[in-house]
Amino acid sequence: MDTTTLYRPVGPSELKLIEQSEWKEFPPRLFDQPIFYPVLNEEYARMIARDWNVKQSGSGYVTRFRVKSDYVARYEVQTVGGSICEELWIPAEELFEFNQNIVGTIEVIAEFHRE
Repeated sequence: MDTTTLYRPVGPSELKLIEQSEWKEFPPRLFDQPIFYPVLNEEYARMIARDWNVKQSGSGYVTRFRVKSDYVARYEVQTVGGSICEELWIPAEELFEFNQNIVGTIEVIAEFHRE
């Protein structure tokens, strides 16, 4: 089975919910979050965690996980800034199915905290 490695910058609240799932799924989106956006590279994920999540909640974490390649191929890559700013836009109502296509567990590979 071919897999694609993706990254997701998260704050402490989302990280706690991921941990409660035994590192197997991302929590449902909140009412004002119509899109779940995993990113395609670690550098961009680190930038978001460090510059946005820390500012918003005091801590930011970078998660890494693998998803079945044939599943994620249905989503077009969105470039939202510079060339490293590549994301997939998963509609909130498709997150359950997305989670079912995660292979293995979600791992934390970096963390940032307000100094």
